[in-house]
Parts: sequence; structure tokens; C-alpha cells
Amino acid sequence: MSYEKVAQAANKVVGTKQTLKALENEQVKELIVAEDADQKVLEKALQIAQGKGVSVHPVDSMKKLGKACGIDVNAAIVAIKK
Repeated sequence: MSYEKVAQAANKVVGTKQTLKALENEQVKELIVAEDADQKVLEKALQIAQGKGVSVHPVDSMKKLGKACGIDVNAAIVAIKK
């Protein structure tokens, strides 16, 4: 379900750095996080999301998440913007 949501989202940010920036600017409605991603990479984004009350939805695969974003590489985290 979340893969479809990512694919249909018109306004999204892919990747850790861009997600952190969007979170700090309070532009994020929800996060989609790949469970097979390195938790150290995601840790800061997840902490900020929790502090700001942003919902986090897990998906099983970085590869599938990247594909849902329309990119040819894996994606650890995607932010759907407000």
C-alpha cells in the first residue's frame, strides 16, 4: 500500500539528506522507511519525525521503494510533503 502511495505522491523527497532538510523545515506529512535500510542512516530522521509528530510507515524493501519513486537505485527513506 505504501509503495502505491509513494508512486502517486506528487510532492515527495527521496533520500536521507533531503528528508532531514524537509523535516527541519516542517514540510513533511509522512515518512516511508525501508526496513532493510541501515538504521544508523535513518536514526536522526526518525528521531526528528517522532519529535514533530510525523507518521512513519515501514515498507520491506529499499529496492521496491526506489522503484516506486521512479529511480533506478535503492531508497532508504522517502518523505511525502504537505
